[in-house]
Amino acid sequence: MFGNDSDFLLTLHRTHAAELRADAAADRLARSLSRPVSRRWLGRRRQVGRTDDVRR
Repeated sequence: MFGNDSDFLLTLHRTHAAELRADAAADRLARSLSRPVSRRWLGRRRQVGRTDDVRR
């Protein structure tokens, strides 16, 4: 498939560069989207007052 090592290395470099560009594009897209409000149990637990905050 490859005539010599330089063809292989060039193809490997181009493939890796393309993967890096795709990763960077995915990261940019993820940062541009708004994050939904967390509705996990941990998020709800933070909203509840502490157990030692008993009103007297």
